[in-house]
Amino acid sequence: MKVPEYLKHKQIKNFPRLPMEGSIDLTYRCNNNCRHCWLRIPPNAEQKKEELSFEQIKHIVDETRKMGCRRWSISGGEPMLRSDFSKIFDYISGNSISYSLNTNGTLITPKIAQLLKRKGTKMVVLYGATAEIHDHITRNPGSFEAAIRGFRYLKEAGAGFIVQLIPMKDNYHQFQNMISLAKSLSPHYRVGAAWLYLSACGEPEINKEIIGQRLPPEEAVELDKPDLSYEDWMEKEKGHSYCHQKEDDRLFASCIAARRNFHIDPYGQMSFCGFIKDPALRYDLKKGSFKECWEKFIPSLADKVRGGKEYFENCASCELRSDCRWCPVYGYLEHRRFSAKVEYLCEVARENRKFKETWKKKHRRYYRIADITIQIDSDLPITDTTFHPKFKHFEVDGPGKDTITLRHHFSLPDLNSKSLSREIYRKPPWAIYKDGNSWIYLGISPTKGNKNLHRVVVFNHNHTRVRIYNDKEETFLKGGLHSLTMFPSDQILLARILADREGCYLHSCGVNFEGRGLLFIGHSDAGKSTMAEMLKGKAEILCDDRIIIRQPQTEFRIYGTWSHGDVPDISANSVPLKAIFFLNKSNENHLELLEDRREISKRLLACLIKPFVTAEWWKRMLSLVENISSQVPCYVLNFDKSGGVVDLVEKKIKAEDKVEVEKKFLTFL
Repeated sequence: MKVPEYLKHKQIKNFPRLPMEGSIDLTYRCNNNCRHCWLRIPPNAEQKKEELSFEQIKHIVDETRKMGCRRWSISGGEPMLRSDFSKIFDYISGNSISYSLNTNGTLITPKIAQLLKRKGTKMVVLYGATAEIHDHITRNPGSFEAAIRGFRYLKEAGAGFIVQLIPMKDNYHQFQNMISLAKSLSPHYRVGAAWLYLSACGEPEINKEIIGQRLPPEEAVELDKPDLSYEDWMEKEKGHSYCHQKEDDRLFASCIAARRNFHIDPYGQMSFCGFIKDPALRYDLKKGSFKECWEKFIPSLADKVRGGKEYFENCASCELRSDCRWCPVYGYLEHRRFSAKVEYLCEVARENRKFKETWKKKHRRYYRIADITIQIDSDLPITDTTFHPKFKHFEVDGPGKDTITLRHHFSLPDLNSKSLSREIYRKPPWAIYKDGNSWIYLGISPTKGNKNLHRVVVFNHNHTRVRIYNDKEETFLKGGLHSLTMFPSDQILLARILADREGCYLHSCGVNFEGRGLLFIGHSDAGKSTMAEMLKGKAEILCDDRIIIRQPQTEFRIYGTWSHGDVPDISANSVPLKAIFFLNKSNENHLELLEDRREISKRLLACLIKPFVTAEWWKRMLSLVENISSQVPCYVLNFDKSGGVVDLVEKKIKAEDKVEVEKKFLTFL
């Protein structure tokens, strides 16, 4: 079958090597016999003898490290059932920059808790808010008490962790109490397995019990809400995922082509996904090398699993596909066929679509400034009073050609387990880190010794995708916000993204004078608001304190902003820039033409509004300012408060217009 166009850039022979993240199950044994377990191998099972030894695990870790693996996920079964868990964990965490660990917490000892102080993500599962429900689900009397003891050991050791809640029918009646308990144990919790996939062993009785524990689809969606901000970004950046295409039935081709993860089971069997249990799709590391598996075996699987007629007639052509969580591995777990649809997920997809339609109406708004659309998404509903009425001037119905996304969350992420890489700036209210392609801003206190954060902001490399984690909801719910970012000003964001768009933010008053853009520049108390007051009725006031300049095509334009000063008149309009006036309070009104481009540039640079500046930002700004100084007439405007300056400006602009017309006429002749 012909390879579709959208896959041609993902040639399997160029299978990515860096970065790489591995996951390893230390055991399929579990000291619980939970009602949702998808693998149930008892602690004394014969398979225990076939598990990788500590030396074999060390060898694998060393091999993967040479290939670029720096992150590991460790789970099971219950990984701490291995008597050598501490040695394994010590070696893996000591040879990686981060790790994540999944455990039920019942086997945590004070010694292990001390070891888990190493930076990484620890997720400890909770099945109920009381011993009665928790132990009923685990079928292990005393497991709730043991888990709480494990939580206590972690807290005493200062090892931060995330409580992972597993909702199902038998505990859902007390789910809010589970959340309350989780919050009392840790600042961070998450919901795992909002819908329960079936057992890898495929035993009918086990699967029947798991199906019986599944929540109604609408409740599963409510617990595991789709992240529309992320989905939109993936659609924009990556294009349609392979799973959403109808032309190709190679079910894992796209997954393999783009994947940088691998999974190793307790017996040394490796594949590209932890759900893959088919021996034909797994590689035995005891008989070969990691390098061979990663570079040859896994890429060779791209064409192995075909969906065929069943796939084409069902999931490939389903109108709900963009809202479905279907994956070939789920089809296999449900029906032992990778191409089979999962009826429960069809119901979830319908609820997903309903949720998304409602969410977009209640949680999303669009605002356009300087031809840039800002899409605001929020975990909390956005009402007509959430943002100050001034933003109504800039509100639009949908995205534009140039759209950036900003998502508000209302709890801080767990940073104790994260390495923020390189700190490049620290001065209240911000500490700034550069981590790969991301910029991380931490909202820090000006009070010495206060380590509490009030905000965490994550920007992508060009600041077009922003996640803002706020420490509380009250300010947002109160409404009347004067900035879309909830920062003191939106300038941190706008000044940065404008640099990539031939634009800048200036301390200035801008007006539309009969189709001519006039810019009055100066710092605080220079007279920007005074000029706006005097020009009222003769010109459209774009903003009296902050104006954006851009050169979208051949001429510079000025754009109104919502960052006004004493004069609340603002406009979302733009107009060609015809003249710049540097304000100077005086006892008389007169103009001085500036012809020294260096002097003009110096004055413009002094009034630039700056984000966190980099060498690249300065390079762009210097080039932009130089172009402005060479193309736009600039004056020093000396003025008093009599109002006579308005006539002076009007005469000058009309005189300039006359000269421009004469030049065009002579050029025509």
